[in-house]
Amino acid sequence: MTKTIDYYYTHASPWTYLGAERFFGIAAAAGAAINFRPSSLHVIFPQSGGLPLAKRAPQRQAYRMMELKRWHDHLGIPINFEPAFFPVSDEQSVLMVIAAQLQGEDIAQLTYAYSRAVWAEERDVSDEDTMVAIADQQGFDGKALLAASNEAGPKETLEAYTQEAMERQVFGAPTYIYKDELFWGQDRLDFLERALARD
Repeated sequence: MTKTIDYYYTHASPWTYLGAERFFGIAAAAGAAINFRPSSLHVIFPQSGGLPLAKRAPQRQAYRMMELKRWHDHLGIPINFEPAFFPVSDEQSVLMVIAAQLQGEDIAQLTYAYSRAVWAEERDVSDEDTMVAIADQQGFDGKALLAASNEAGPKETLEAYTQEAMERQVFGAPTYIYKDELFWGQDRLDFLERALARD
């Protein structure tokens, strides 16, 4: 039986960005399929007790920055700790990814490219020209994908993924679910890897 991991995430999360390549590698090594489920954290946070960064207590914001620097040093992954375009709405880029997904495309590198654009390249993923250029760079027809993202299908799918995430007790990004076991955060990838190795 094929192993399957449900992956709930958002492009605007630095933790999604820091964990993406390792996660893809772990899944590939385990022969596991990934169900990409980009979701709307601004919908999930209010019902799960989460707060957007600007509304968190100062000590929580300070610790987040400390952890980002720790993980940057540990992983050696380039990251801008305070990106020029953050906070940013990533909804349209998410809809473009979902549009590609609904067309049967492999979206792993496209979705990673949008995260990398925010956290390493100082690019604005809410800007249409930027979103189109990133899609083009990943081998897609960016303008066609942008047009498709404005149709009903991607929007309904995003709503469905977000509702599914809440029903499965997801409260932050990234979250990986394997066999109904939830792993929150890229710092839990070791535990996910162990769970995959058990089977």
